[in-house]
Amino acid sequence: MKGKLETVKGSGNVFRDFGYQNADVEQLKSQLAADIIRILDEQELSVRKAATKTGFDHADFSRIRNADLGRFTIDRLVTVLNRLNQHVEIKVTPAHGQHLQTA
Repeated sequence: MKGKLETVKGSGNVFRDFGYQNADVEQLKSQLAADIIRILDEQELSVRKAATKTGFDHADFSRIRNADLGRFTIDRLVTVLNRLNQHVEIKVTPAHGQHLQTA
């Protein structure tokens, strides 16, 4: 055996694990995009049909399907979900071991 392979447990956020500065934002955008893709698949909507239904450009849905989320904000992705008749709730919880610092 040449070397020992070490297994490292991830944080649950791949963007944080790879050192992205806005890891939580990227994670949330990815989760919202995954929900959009799931709904498109469930409703058997092509990108053109989704565009007609929501008023967003078909290229936006192509970008979402290709995980090209750089042009999207969280509120824009939430709006897409709303127009696909979805209700979005975001839960905020304190990070483990973190306490608010007061001045």
